[in-house]
Amino acid sequence: MNTARAWGIARSLVIYYGQPWKRRRMDRLYRTFIAPGELCFDVGSHVGNRVASWRRLGARVVAIEPQPDFLAILHRLFDADEMVQILGIGLAERPGHLDLRISTAAPTVSTFSREWIESVGAHPKFSGVDWDRTVQVEVRTLDQLIAEHGVPAFCKIDVEGFEGAVLRGLTQPLPALSFELLPMARGAGIACVEHLMSLAPYRFRTSVQETMRFTEPDWVDADALLRHIEALPQNARSGDVYAATATRVAHLQAAER
Repeated sequence: MNTARAWGIARSLVIYYGQPWKRRRMDRLYRTFIAPGELCFDVGSHVGNRVASWRRLGARVVAIEPQPDFLAILHRLFDADEMVQILGIGLAERPGHLDLRISTAAPTVSTFSREWIESVGAHPKFSGVDWDRTVQVEVRTLDQLIAEHGVPAFCKIDVEGFEGAVLRGLTQPLPALSFELLPMARGAGIACVEHLMSLAPYRFRTSVQETMRFTEPDWVDADALLRHIEALPQNARSGDVYAATATRVAHLQAAER
């Protein structure tokens, strides 16, 4: 393994496991959505910090990770846990095979989306990033995953601009989910909102980067979220959009009182 590749892996492990004080905050946020014994999908598991959190909450987890290096880490961390199933695949709009473009030095931004690379590649924040490796990966759909494993109580999607393609492989509403939002590529986030609203009347909240805290005091409708996304500066920090069906929101609001 070359130096850049080893550094990229080490950097990811430090980012996601090197700040243990964030664990309580993460568990507290996900406890809102996940009860013991419930099923969760982690699409883009990377080094598995969400998997670890959900297991602390007693959930069953299907972890999806197409990058070979991080797939190996997931197997090392969770193979002994019968409540975790690890799949070395990607998810997309339809099943098949796709090229995964990997950044050796910054593997957190590896992606299936060539359009996303073109969109963010010109931004100064990504000026030093080189997507220098390509591997072909099997992809399935969220619908297939549900047929195989059941409907998840929560699904996290963090796949660097490919979130819209993942959601287009879903034809039924999920109770709750999250997807990554990058302001410099906000079109991908807008497409996710539009697809979700075609499935059910979802409500939304956002969280900036890894703060594990909601930005809004309460759930908002799609129009309010879209206005928020459109108003974000290009250099605003990335984050996650959390979505829940109206029925699920009513339950969450009652639990928060």
